[in-house]
Amino acid sequence: MSSSSSSTPGKSGKSGKSVKPGKTGTAATARTAATTAAATTREATTTAATARTAATARTAATARTAATAKAVKAPAARKAPKAESHLAMVRRARRINRELAEVYPYAHPELDFRNPFELLVATVLSAQTTDLRVNQTTPALFAAYPTPEDMAAAVPEEMEEIIRPTGFFRAKTKSLLGLSTALRDEFGGEVPGRLEDLVKLPGVGRKTANVVLGNAFGVPGITVDTHFGRLVRRWKWTDEEDPVKVEAVVAGIFPKSEWTMLSHRVVFHGRRICHARKPACGACPIAPLCPSYGEGETDPEKAGKLLKYEMGGYPGQRLSPPADYPGKPAPALGAG
Repeated sequence: MSSSSSSTPGKSGKSGKSVKPGKTGTAATARTAATTAAATTREATTTAATARTAATARTAATARTAATAKAVKAPAARKAPKAESHLAMVRRARRINRELAEVYPYAHPELDFRNPFELLVATVLSAQTTDLRVNQTTPALFAAYPTPEDMAAAVPEEMEEIIRPTGFFRAKTKSLLGLSTALRDEFGGEVPGRLEDLVKLPGVGRKTANVVLGNAFGVPGITVDTHFGRLVRRWKWTDEEDPVKVEAVVAGIFPKSEWTMLSHRVVFHGRRICHARKPACGACPIAPLCPSYGEGETDPEKAGKLLKYEMGGYPGQRLSPPADYPGKPAPALGAG
């Protein structure tokens, strides 16, 4: 017998242990599966990380967008300017009056009259028309009816024809006949100098009464016409619309001695510069004191073209203005 070992088919290995057929293939397959699983795990981890990164990016982008939106809206959230105190308003109002006194030292009633009766009649006629048209009409009226007694005896149709240019001539004729009759019968043909008596006359209200008292009798009064009411609201002295309430508010701002001239100055300014539809803001001497500056034309050159009467180089409204009036007299009816 030979001493060398013989190989037995199906057996191999240094240790002499036998290895069954197919074991090597199975191990390889297992290692491949493990590798695949590990790769899959790494891919899942990467995907999760990517998702987290994307979510973080979206959150950051959303936060930035929100911050940007807040930044854009920030100006709208600013606090409104502090409201003006009553004391500050009073001081500003009185300064406006002082400024207007320097601009219009010649301010006056813009109705022609020679006595209280003529002023009373002219003021009644001035409703719903211009002072100019009244001034152009009253010379013929007073030539025909110089006294309350003469007017009380007038033929209505004849008076209507004279005052027709002022508009609403039938209603105004009725008022003039009524007030002149009351003056003749109740006041001895004289215009009373008390507000409570004047407002009892036909066609006479507080505005007309204050005009007569302030300019014919020297009794201080505030005349709240359309110009006056418009301007004091623009200047934020009051937001009242009712003339009586406006009068009461303004009377509390100024001393009584200023009432009549204040009325003239405000009305002058309203007619010449601070117009209803297009105020000449760029030519206004009190613009720094006006809280409504900018409602009208602010360009100085364009605003200058909006000025009226003597401020714009044109005739005033009176045919017989005061001696210190710097403008031109208005033309008579039919003269231009």
